[in-house]
Amino acid sequence: MKILIVDDNSDFSSTLAEIVHGQGWQTEVRNSPESAMAYLDSHAREVGLMLLDIEFGSMSNLSGIDMLGHSIKNYPSVPVIMISGKGTIETAVKATKLGAMNFIEKSVLSNERLVDVLKAALERVQTENSNEELRRLIETQGIIGRSQAMMEVADKVLRYGRTDLNVLITGETGTGKKLVAHALHSVSRRAKHPFITVDIPNIPRELFQSELFGHVKGAFSGAMDNKRGLFHQAHKGTLFLDEIGDMPLELQANLLLPTEQKAVRRVGSVETEDVDIRFVSATDRDLVTNMQEGRFREQLYHRLRECEIYIPSLRERRDDIPLIADFYLTKHNREMGDVKTISMAAVEYLQEREWPGNVRELASVLRVALQTTATDQLEVADLHRIMKTSVVQHDTVVTPSSTPSNGDSTMISSDRSLKDDLAMVDKMKIEKTLERCKGNVSKAAAVLGVSRETLHNKIRKYGIEVHQYRVRD
Repeated sequence: MKILIVDDNSDFSSTLAEIVHGQGWQTEVRNSPESAMAYLDSHAREVGLMLLDIEFGSMSNLSGIDMLGHSIKNYPSVPVIMISGKGTIETAVKATKLGAMNFIEKSVLSNERLVDVLKAALERVQTENSNEELRRLIETQGIIGRSQAMMEVADKVLRYGRTDLNVLITGETGTGKKLVAHALHSVSRRAKHPFITVDIPNIPRELFQSELFGHVKGAFSGAMDNKRGLFHQAHKGTLFLDEIGDMPLELQANLLLPTEQKAVRRVGSVETEDVDIRFVSATDRDLVTNMQEGRFREQLYHRLRECEIYIPSLRERRDDIPLIADFYLTKHNREMGDVKTISMAAVEYLQEREWPGNVRELASVLRVALQTTATDQLEVADLHRIMKTSVVQHDTVVTPSSTPSNGDSTMISSDRSLKDDLAMVDKMKIEKTLERCKGNVSKAAAVLGVSRETLHNKIRKYGIEVHQYRVRD
């Protein structure tokens, strides 16, 4: 890696080069913007950092600011530190806005100061490069985001994925837990072997053991042949236990032997078969609370949760919403042959929403809006129209024909903000569910598809009196 020094003062350039060489870094010196541009045209990949002067003499038609703009546009991977003997606040601000990483004055540029600035800049570059690799890693799995929260998720995917440890993925519904599970598998030593999903809520209880462990011929009525279970299918690969928090307590004991000894016994057989499996599980439930309430086995929890990856809600990473919107916009244009865009105001509008259904809900709203908007640019009014006709909340659609508990049938009002309207829908849904569940918060959370903690937070936020829904003897 080289540090490119661009300054028309040959003596000063040589001094900088000596200091840089003293730290073990290579240098390339150019005395004009034109010469530096020519060098970058063929060697940009070798340049790790550029030190660029602001002022150049009459021999050059370009200033350092001109060179900075050209470099940021054509060589965005090359970070730039501006240096000047005539620095002003205005110039520093302009350079920073154009994309300069730092701005230092020659009058205060000692050997120690230069080394400190270079080390700090290179550390930042390494961090950004690492984040870019992590971002590419998760984007290949359909996970969009550059926020620090998502970089931490990507880092854990990489670190845990390369091990054989069992991973528990937690987070609200719609955050992308299955995508993260696929990402863990893709970076593991098992990537060339099967990724098998066990859809816990959709397996009938009476077929649970047969589906997971298989059975032998004659094990029960209808068992006409030997059957391999999902555990056998996942041999040497990954078994993904989706919605593990929904598994009935009486069935959880069936997973204790397989998770501890990596062995299974088919229904109707006395023989134990070894399986080479890595377990990845996912849930939007609060398993710690479930354990405390006797609804989830502690032994199973600790075996499945050797590592944990928490996926933040969309509310916790609003900076990612423009990227996600652009992803689905590009996807729509490619699939539908459109050339639609989204206005900045519309993107800001999306960032202001709470998104209780997270990315899944955002994607649904964008899909409907893009396919039903006649103009080429999606505006706030188009999104508001979608919100008025159907408010998507998790996997439930609440329409304006629904009647709020307070008797007011007008759910959407032009006199209120969108945020207030959505809060009203959210509160109404919670109240109706609590009424249906007779004030049982755990059951209501299960029906709503959120964790008990999340529901308690919403109850406090909206000032809902739970006791009034409880049945009294």
